[in-house]
Amino acid sequence: MSAPALVPPFTEETARLKVQAAEDAWNSCDPERCALAYTEDSIWRNRDSFLQGRGAIKNLLRRKWERELDYSLKKHYFCHTDDKIAVTFQYEYRTADGQWFRAYGNEHWTFDAAGKMKIRNASINDVKIDESERCISTGDRVDRFSTGTFLR
Repeated sequence: MSAPALVPPFTEETARLKVQAAEDAWNSCDPERCALAYTEDSIWRNRDSFLQGRGAIKNLLRRKWERELDYSLKKHYFCHTDDKIAVTFQYEYRTADGQWFRAYGNEHWTFDAAGKMKIRNASINDVKIDESERCISTGDRVDRFSTGTFLR
């Protein structure tokens, strides 16, 4: 049995699979790989940055992962319509000086007919945490954030 196409109109199953695919791509910390999910002219609001185009997206992601070290992300499906998906997420990272952070956010995504994201609207807040408070991992640590509940 083949995997369902991750294109609009989304079902709950395909929307959830799209969210997982995005999480997997972002956890690779590979701007080239991540950028392929977006249209050439994709429009983004990321925190207080407004940008357009795949090249600008790659540059933002490259800068992001130069600053945000040991990045681990968990996305959670919230809801969807035919061509839109909303997610909540948390991720953790450390800065070069060793300070750990957990970021909390919401994203609203709009897709074209081919399943590429044409609009991404992301609101994100960072909170300082101690290394001992980390709970999101793509590696060896147990993921204690699996329900979508906001941790603190």
